[in-house]
Amino acid sequence: MITSMTGFSRHAMSLDAGVFDWELKSVNHRYLELRVHLPDHLRSLEAEVRSRLKARLARGKVDAVLRDRGQADNAPEAFDHERVRALIGACASIERMLPNPAPVSPLDVLRWPGVLQGNADVGESLAQPLLAGFDSALEALVTMRTTEGAALADGMRSRLDALAEHAGTIRARREPMLDEQRGRILARIHELDLNLDPKRLEQEVALLAQRMDIAEELDRIDGHVAAVHEILDQGGPSGRRLDFLMQEFNREANTISSKSHDLEITRATVEMKVLIEQLREQVQNLE
Repeated sequence: MITSMTGFSRHAMSLDAGVFDWELKSVNHRYLELRVHLPDHLRSLEAEVRSRLKARLARGKVDAVLRDRGQADNAPEAFDHERVRALIGACASIERMLPNPAPVSPLDVLRWPGVLQGNADVGESLAQPLLAGFDSALEALVTMRTTEGAALADGMRSRLDALAEHAGTIRARREPMLDEQRGRILARIHELDLNLDPKRLEQEVALLAQRMDIAEELDRIDGHVAAVHEILDQGGPSGRRLDFLMQEFNREANTISSKSHDLEITRATVEMKVLIEQLREQVQNLE
């Protein structure tokens, strides 16, 4: 399945030690960037959380947050007295150095890393249920990314069909356009009453027509359309490959536009560029 890089999930769980919330959010990114935010007394879970994220996700900037909404061990009496005294002393020293210091509240002190002391044994006992809750949140995130990816793939297929139609319009105009250009050149030479060798003239006209021919570009566009359809059907992480193909689409469209002076071909090329840009924007969201 084609998957998106954007998604969100939340999983709340009530345990004997309190209420915990897992929140996962992912957005577009060139690579896989993980940011894990855990309470101090549950930092030991970070390595396992990262490992499980890497096993399920290939690209995206992912934030994984665990919120502790009420644990018995985080009662006011369960703080590090020595760390608090040192912190208060440091704040007092800084206040004497500042002309107008802002007051430091007890809540500010409690928020300082390491002040509240969780029980290590409790943290270890919470590991398995918390990781099970994380798996549920991760599964919901993957499901959302997959659902959005399927919708993006459907939109891309419809735009690819429209792109192929415009390419067909250009292909139908190719031969008439070359004949018209050849006729204009010969008519201009006749107007100038130039005495040219017929064989040499035919060679030059043929060479000019070859430089203006867009058959190769149209063949490559057809090949790119088929390749994108194949990638979408195969599924899996494919955003980078599709992004490369979007660049190739744009290159061929620009070449056709620069070679052709036919109004109908120019209009079809403009429509192709619009579709290519829309496809490129959708590809930016794919894993």
